[in-house]
Amino acid sequence: MSDRNKGIILLLISSFGFAMMAAFVKLSGDVPTIQKTMFRNAVSAIISFGFVMYYKERLFGKKENQKFLLLRSALGTLGIIFYFYAIDHLVLSDADMLNKLSPFLLIIFSAIFLKEKAKRFQISAIIIAFIGTLLIIKPQFSVETIPYISGLLSAIFAAGAYTVLRVLGQREKFYTVVFYFSFFSTVVLLPFVIMFYEPMETRQLIYLLLAGVFATLGQFGLTIAYKFAPAREISIFFYSTVVYSALISIVLFGQIPDAWSILGYVIIFSASFYMFMRNNREAKFEKRELQTSN
Repeated sequence: MSDRNKGIILLLISSFGFAMMAAFVKLSGDVPTIQKTMFRNAVSAIISFGFVMYYKERLFGKKENQKFLLLRSALGTLGIIFYFYAIDHLVLSDADMLNKLSPFLLIIFSAIFLKEKAKRFQISAIIIAFIGTLLIIKPQFSVETIPYISGLLSAIFAAGAYTVLRVLGQREKFYTVVFYFSFFSTVVLLPFVIMFYEPMETRQLIYLLLAGVFATLGQFGLTIAYKFAPAREISIFFYSTVVYSALISIVLFGQIPDAWSILGYVIIFSASFYMFMRNNREAKFEKRELQTSN
């Protein structure tokens, strides 16, 4: 099997992991969002701790990377809190698609903070994706808009976390980064969970523990997939999460996205597919130019 196909399969597995995580978060019911986030990340911390110990790596990374690890963890924690709130109050696939705006926002943040010049086709894709977002959110001056805004904020903070990961690059092992983030969020959220703790049924606890297991599967699958193939070649397959989430919404929750949301999905996916094709075309052109010059 080629490395590219390995990357695609791992990305499909990762997408399934994240979709199942979202499903179990929603199934856990009326548990406070902070409590859900802490339990999900506590499980990830335990699993990633095992990886760090097995490979005899640093638990908390190198001293020179602390500010980046802290910033990545803080942004990631906020992103998950907003995402879980959106999951609880929206059709699952709506929450997931809003969260999937992060790759477009990453382009903007990379241009602002990393001084990476955004290309014209990328800007076009961002504008198209934003139009699709409006169809999902259906802006109105109502409290019903709050969960949609939360979904959008989850994408903004996720994109911020991914921008910091770009800075970290190969400076730290992926399991160290996952452990640091999971441990940080667990410790930070624990006082709030203690203060506002809501008793849970055994069933709810099991759902949240399973959410943590599937979230870890998603994180590791995503990270390893991009070690086999560049993001520009396989990233489009990560949108399979929305397909999984839509099916789960219908089967488990009896929720069907409305026509405007489905149109929004199509537009955002089309923007992503367009960017995916252009990135691959430019990569092939650059490779051909390099071979010609040599």
